[in-house]
Amino acid sequence: MTWKSVFGHAEPYPEQAEGIETTIETASRGGFTVLEGACGTGKTMLALTAGIDRVRDPDSDYERVVVLTSVKQQLRQFEDDLRTINENLPDDWRPVSGLTLVGKADVCPYSRERVAGVDETNVYDRCEGLRERTRNLVGDGGDTTAASLVSQARQAQTGLADSGAGGPDYLETAGDPTPYLPETPEYGDTEFCPFYAQFLDDLPEDGDPVEAVPFDFADRGLLEPDDLVSLSAGFGTCPHSMMGAVLPHVEVVVGNYYHAFDPTTASTFTGALLDDSTFLVCDEAHMLEPRVRDLVSDAVGDVSLRDAESELTRVIQPLEFDDESATSTADADLVRAELEESDVTLAELKELRQFLDDLREELDRRVKAQLDRVQPDWRADLTRLEDHELPLRDPEEPATDEITEWAQDAGYDGGVWARAEILGSVVARVLNSAEEEDKKRATPGVGRVLGEWYRQDHERYFREIELERTWDETQPPDSWRRAYNARLALHNCVPSDAIGSQLAEFGGGVLMSATLEPLDVFRRVSGLDYLEEEGRPVVERTFGLGFPPENRASFAVDAPKFTYGNRGSPGEENATRQVYADAVCEVARRSGNVLVGMPSYSEAEWIAGVLRDRLDKPVLVDESSDDVVTESLKTEFFGGDDKVLVTSLRGTLTEGVDYRGDRLAAAVVCGVPIINTSSPRTRAVKTAYDREFGSVPASDAGSGSQGGAASRSGFETALTVPAVRKARQAIGRVIRGADEVGVRVFVDARYARDSWNSVREYLPAQEREEFTAVSTDMLSFALDQFWDDR
Repeated sequence: MTWKSVFGHAEPYPEQAEGIETTIETASRGGFTVLEGACGTGKTMLALTAGIDRVRDPDSDYERVVVLTSVKQQLRQFEDDLRTINENLPDDWRPVSGLTLVGKADVCPYSRERVAGVDETNVYDRCEGLRERTRNLVGDGGDTTAASLVSQARQAQTGLADSGAGGPDYLETAGDPTPYLPETPEYGDTEFCPFYAQFLDDLPEDGDPVEAVPFDFADRGLLEPDDLVSLSAGFGTCPHSMMGAVLPHVEVVVGNYYHAFDPTTASTFTGALLDDSTFLVCDEAHMLEPRVRDLVSDAVGDVSLRDAESELTRVIQPLEFDDESATSTADADLVRAELEESDVTLAELKELRQFLDDLREELDRRVKAQLDRVQPDWRADLTRLEDHELPLRDPEEPATDEITEWAQDAGYDGGVWARAEILGSVVARVLNSAEEEDKKRATPGVGRVLGEWYRQDHERYFREIELERTWDETQPPDSWRRAYNARLALHNCVPSDAIGSQLAEFGGGVLMSATLEPLDVFRRVSGLDYLEEEGRPVVERTFGLGFPPENRASFAVDAPKFTYGNRGSPGEENATRQVYADAVCEVARRSGNVLVGMPSYSEAEWIAGVLRDRLDKPVLVDESSDDVVTESLKTEFFGGDDKVLVTSLRGTLTEGVDYRGDRLAAAVVCGVPIINTSSPRTRAVKTAYDREFGSVPASDAGSGSQGGAASRSGFETALTVPAVRKARQAIGRVIRGADEVGVRVFVDARYARDSWNSVREYLPAQEREEFTAVSTDMLSFALDQFWDDR
C-alpha cells in the first residue's frame, strides 16, 4: 500500500506530501517528526495519513494511532478528517476504526440523564462507590453472581408492568431505552450498578475484556461517544467499561494530553496504549510544555489536610476504644486486619494524624503573618482580600523549602513523608469497606503529595503556599479560611524529563503546531534531546503559508513597546495608549470581521471601550469564562454583519478556532504577551531554565537567530518564546485557504526592529520576510493600498 490510498482528498499540498513521507520514514526508524506548519496547511490530515499508513502496513510494528490535543476544536477536526478518510478509502478496504476518549460524566447513563442522584459533579465518586459495591456483592463467595444482579434489575421492569402501574419506566439515554429503571437497584440493603454488573457478567475469566463487548465496532469507523452510549446502554452494559475494553483494539484513538501525561490517568485507564506499537500524534505541541508542567505538578489544600486528619481519626478510634474496653468490635477487627495485611502500624497512623494537625497550624501561622504584612486590617473586611503566592524559598536561589525545614525542626523525619501515601491507601480501603457513602477519600491524595514533596529536588521543583480567593460561610467571620482556599503547591519548573521519558514509551510519531519555532527551544523544553541521546531520530520540518502571497498583507508596526512601564494601567491616558488605539482602529474600521488580541483581559476591556467610542461596528469582548459562553460568543461573531472581537492572547479564541472563509478579514496583536514576571512561581521557572538551558548555544539554523550562535536565557526560553507563540497563534487565524484574503498586524516595535529586546528572531524566516516594518503614521496608507487592490 501507499499513503495516497489513505489520504482523504484528491491531491495533497506539496508540503503535505513532503510532511507525510518524512513522518512515515522517521517513524519507521522509531523516531519523531517535529513539524511547524502554518494554519490551514492540512497538518491534521497529514498526521492521520502517516499514522494510518504505518498501522495498515503489514510490515510495520505499529498497531494504533493515538492523537493528543489540548484544544477541543482540534479534537473535532481529527474526527472530521477521519470520517473524510473513511469516505474516500478504496472500495475493498474496511473503514479505519476510531474512538474519542471522554470522561465518565459524558458516558454514564445516570449522569447523562441526572437520575439516581448522579450528575457531573459527583459522577466519579458515585461511580467508584457503585462499582466497588457491585464487585463486593459478586465476590462475597455466596450465591450472588453478576448474572443474578442483572436479572434482578431487569425483572424490576417486568414487575412494574405487571403491577398495573403502566408501561415500564425505562431509563433512556442517547435516544434509546435501557433495560433498567431510572433509579439504581439494591440487593438487600446494598445499592449496585446494573450496567457494571452486566459488564462483569460478560467478562470472560482470564480473557480479553473486548470479548465482553456485545456489539461490532471494527467496521463502524469512528465510534462517537453517543454511539458508544447508545450501543452499550441499549445492551444493558456499562459504556465507560466498554470504552476501556474497545480502546486497545481500535486503530485511531483521539484524546487529551492528560490521557498520556497525567500520572494517574496514564497509569490506569490509558496505560495499555503507551508502548512502542503506538504511533503518537501530538497536536498543538507548542502547548505541550506548559500543559504537562501543570499535570506533573501537584498541590494539596488546607481542606484536604483537614479531611485527611478526620479520616485518620475514624480509622484510629475503633482500635483506641477496643484497647480501652478489651471488647472486640467489627470495626476494630476490620481495621486490625487491614493494618496487618498492609504492614502498617497504629503508631504510624497516629504520627501522620499529628503531623497533619501540626502542618495545618503552621500553615495557619504563615498565612496570618503574610496577610498581616500586606494588609494589616484584613480581618475587618475579608471581601477585599486578593490571591497571593507565599514562596517557601527564594525563587532565584534553589534551597530546601521552609516547610521541610519546619518539619525537621519539629521532629518529623523522612519516614512520615515517605510513608504517607501507603498509609493513605490503607485509610481509604478501611473507610470504603466500613462506610457506604460514595465519596473520594482525601488521605490518598494528601499522602501522594506529601511523598512527592519529600522526594523531589529543590532545583527543578519550587514549593509555595497559594492563596486562592473563595468563600466558605461555615468558617468564622474573622478567619482567613472563610475567604481563601490555601494550598501547599509543588511546581515542576522543568518538565522536559517527564515529557521526554513519556514520549520514549511510544514507537514514534509527529509533534506538530502552527507555532513551534524556534525549534531549538522546543526540542530542549519538550525532552526531544533526551530521545536523540537514546538513539531515536528527531527530524524537523517547517512549512510556511503556501497560499498566494498577494492575498495577504502582513505588517509589524513600529510603535512604542506595549509594556507596563510605557502604557501604565488600563485607566491611564498617555501617548503610548494613543498610538495603540489609533493603530487598532485603523485595522478594525475596514470591512470584514476583525480579531484583536491583547496581552490580558483588562487590556482587552480597555481597547474594546476605545473601539466602541470610535467605530460603528459592533464590538464583542471575550472574558475568562466557560466553554458554553465562549461558544455563544463565537456564534455571534460569525453571524450577521461585520464585527470586532476583542480577547486576551491567553484566552481560548486565539488558538484552535477555525476562522475559515470570510469569518475573519484581519487580526491585530498588541504587544508581546509575556506573563507576570514578578510572580514567585514565574521567577522560579525562569531561574530553573537558566540553570538547565542557559548555557546551551542556540542553533543558528534551527532558531532563525541572526548572527552567530547565542545561549538561550531562562527569560527567553520560559517567557519570551511562549509569548511570541501566543501572538503568532492569533495572527494565524486569518489566512487558512488558497482563496482567503486578509491582513495580519503586529503592533509593537519589538516585532518591527532588530534590537536588544526584539522578538523578530523568534519568527520563522518566512514570517520575518513577510512582516513588513511600517511606522505608525504609514499604517493607514499601507492598509488602504492593500484593500484598494482587492
